Amino acid sequence: MNIQEIRDQFPILKQQVNGHPLVYLDSSATSQKPYAVIEALRDYYTNYNSNVHRGAHTLGSLATDAYENARDKVKSFIHARESAEIVFTRGTTASLNLVAQCYVREFLKEGDEILITLMEHHSNLIPWQQAANKTGATLRYIPIQPDGTIRLEDVEEAITSKTKFVSITHVSNVMGTIHPVKQIAAIAHRHGAVICVDAAQSAPHLQLDVQDLDCDFMAISGHKMVGPTGIGVLYGKKALLEQMTPYEYGGEMIDHVDLYESTWKELPWKFEGGTPNIAGAIGLGAAIDFLQQIGLTNIRQHENQLVSYALEQLSLIEEVSIYGPKQPELRSGLVTFNVSDVHPHDLATVLDSEGIAIRAGHHCCQPLMRWLNVSSTARASFYIYNTEEDIDALVKGLKRAISYFNYVSQ
Repeated sequence: MNIQEIRDQFPILKQQVNGHPLVYLDSSATSQKPYAVIEALRDYYTNYNSNVHRGAHTLGSLATDAYENARDKVKSFIHARESAEIVFTRGTTASLNLVAQCYVREFLKEGDEILITLMEHHSNLIPWQQAANKTGATLRYIPIQPDGTIRLEDVEEAITSKTKFVSITHVSNVMGTIHPVKQIAAIAHRHGAVICVDAAQSAPHLQLDVQDLDCDFMAISGHKMVGPTGIGVLYGKKALLEQMTPYEYGGEMIDHVDLYESTWKELPWKFEGGTPNIAGAIGLGAAIDFLQQIGLTNIRQHENQLVSYALEQLSLIEEVSIYGPKQPELRSGLVTFNVSDVHPHDLATVLDSEGIAIRAGHHCCQPLMRWLNVSSTARASFYIYNTEEDIDALVKGLKRAISYFNYVSQ
């Protein structure tokens, strides 16, 4: 990978923030966008803006072709069997809520169990929490180890004949842990349970194969993988999607409408009511092209080098506590940490004054924060455009911040 050539494709990285070159270390929240994606959006709105699946005119045909071509790209990107298994949504949150509404609430009942972990993002916790409240099912949690990993023996013990649905993050947005979802899926299926994978943090970084993982559902966000905001994907096995009734009704998703009853289109369109995010889907297709040109294996190798370097350098600072696995191969490209006696928000503010963007807060993981016995943490996350020099800038900024707060507290 020629990192400088890649960086040159991201116009936002050319700017200065507070008089310093931008060091963007918040890609787990949202990634920056390359010219190829920006141009795909501009091209659509400039040259063939039209609604899809409707008009008999040329612009409508061009828009429909581009929209459905993006679906085909997603199918290939995650190695789904067919494009009918790819539903466009607003993002991971919408995808998970669709499964909660259309599958879990419909098919689970009192006495059934839903199984997740306490390190889930709120988007992969609250939908199941609310579904359990509505159905009478019980929400249970797989225990996690002090370093944020999961032991398969704990999964074996947690999944029983009562377990009907399992949902788990592929990569933790706080601990960075890469979970063994293929093995967890196998255990779930042995007990007759359905498994959903939150791939918001893995799709940008890891090579995904839903057939190899054998997951029943997978949720993805476009904006974390250099795509536009407001576009995401729900993958679902065709047999399951066909059982499910849509929960958004209106145009586009119908087959026949009578005065007192209606029927729905075939997959995947029955879940895409109304005018979809056409530009977003086209931009996501361009993002997939961009990532595949670089290569997901190359991306993973680059991030592994960065996280190894970050763990090494941050470990040298006595005041820094790091969360998550110590082995770089067990984690994705992020490092979550705290600095003793400095609130993460204060730390992020000082770093921002030097042009360094990190994330501070509970990262939409309040139960995990309580498990860690902290109110919030700081997080630096890396992507294809980051370098070891960015990490050097972070370390230098941390040392300055520590010196400043030590001086202020005296």
